[in-house]
Amino acid sequence: MPEPIVLKFGGSSVADAQKIKHVAKRVIEFKKRKFNPVVVVSAPGGTTDELIKEAHAISKRPHKRELDMLLSTGEQKTIALLSLALWDMGHKVISFTGHQIGIITDENFTSARIKSIDRKKLKNYLRQNYIIVVAGFQGKTPAGEITTLGRGGSDLTAIALAATLNTECKIFTDVRGVFTANPKIYKNAKKIDIMSFDELLEMASLGASVMQARAVELARNQGVKFEVASTFSREKGTIVCEEGKLLEKLVVRGVTEDCDQVKVSVIGVPDRPGIAAEIFEAIAKKDISVDMIIQSAAKPPNAVNDISFTVKKKDIEDVKQILKKIVKKLKAKEFSIKENVAKVSIVGSGMKTHSGVASRMFRALAKSKINIEMISTSEIKISCVIDEKDVKKAVKAIAKEFKL
Repeated sequence: MPEPIVLKFGGSSVADAQKIKHVAKRVIEFKKRKFNPVVVVSAPGGTTDELIKEAHAISKRPHKRELDMLLSTGEQKTIALLSLALWDMGHKVISFTGHQIGIITDENFTSARIKSIDRKKLKNYLRQNYIIVVAGFQGKTPAGEITTLGRGGSDLTAIALAATLNTECKIFTDVRGVFTANPKIYKNAKKIDIMSFDELLEMASLGASVMQARAVELARNQGVKFEVASTFSREKGTIVCEEGKLLEKLVVRGVTEDCDQVKVSVIGVPDRPGIAAEIFEAIAKKDISVDMIIQSAAKPPNAVNDISFTVKKKDIEDVKQILKKIVKKLKAKEFSIKENVAKVSIVGSGMKTHSGVASRMFRALAKSKINIEMISTSEIKISCVIDEKDVKKAVKAIAKEFKL
């Protein structure tokens, strides 16, 4: 039996009939090269956003189960249209929703996690020489409820299928690969030929929209090597693999920006053990992810401090409701929300062994008269929260400083 390969095409690649026919031709190219393609597709570009808009026109806070029922329909349209194109081109093809192919998830509607995939069903149709077309972004609970995997979830579907089939994966999109900076902001940004899972994971979690962070994390954990490339070009893309396979570990691989950030501050928090835990446990119970966290030193004589953190914009209403209760319970002074903020970050595996990287980043921002509100670091990344209006200026300044 020919070697299976997972091919994922994003929403911009299947936005209309002509593009879907082009994708069908790309799939057939792999078939002619003696691969057995398993194709994962997103909803046509803009469809998911339109469905979310329709839901919010009906309900200010849509019920998550029903929202998943709605959002899962976008990919169902694409798998049918692509399969029709492939049949017309003379190839055996069968399409499946996530529910039908047996992608089992937990019950966390709108951001479910994959628990298992029915490998037997995939293998059965591959043995029969079918091209398999799978709806990305979706699955089902053990009880049969339809779930979706969060924004960018088709990437997760593709990586999970590649891990299940023990094969490689190609992520096709509308860009030529992963770049050192956002080309829309910094025109001199360079395409990265090869990078580590950890580097792309940091970049994806810090705002680079080329891949879903959870998908990169799964690829790293399962050892799924993949390539990010353009649907509309034969140019080699960006290979993402284990760090040990990199010939050169650059000090800074890239700079990212993320404007989907809100800064939250809880002010006048009593300085006693367990206070921070109570705040963040209450937030965690609502499945809200907290990013950067900073706590000020307690100030005598009242021994209180301030705790600041960032969350995604979509979570701000839930955070407000939580903090209204928790501030009163903990006898803190108040809480504040600042929405016009953004996060800029640098990422590079070479940071582990090079000093002075942070000072160069901070100096570049200072020269551009950009104020830093929060700082967070790890072995291979440094992030700063700044005013949203300064994002483009910050990205350009950092990219020039590190010659990205």
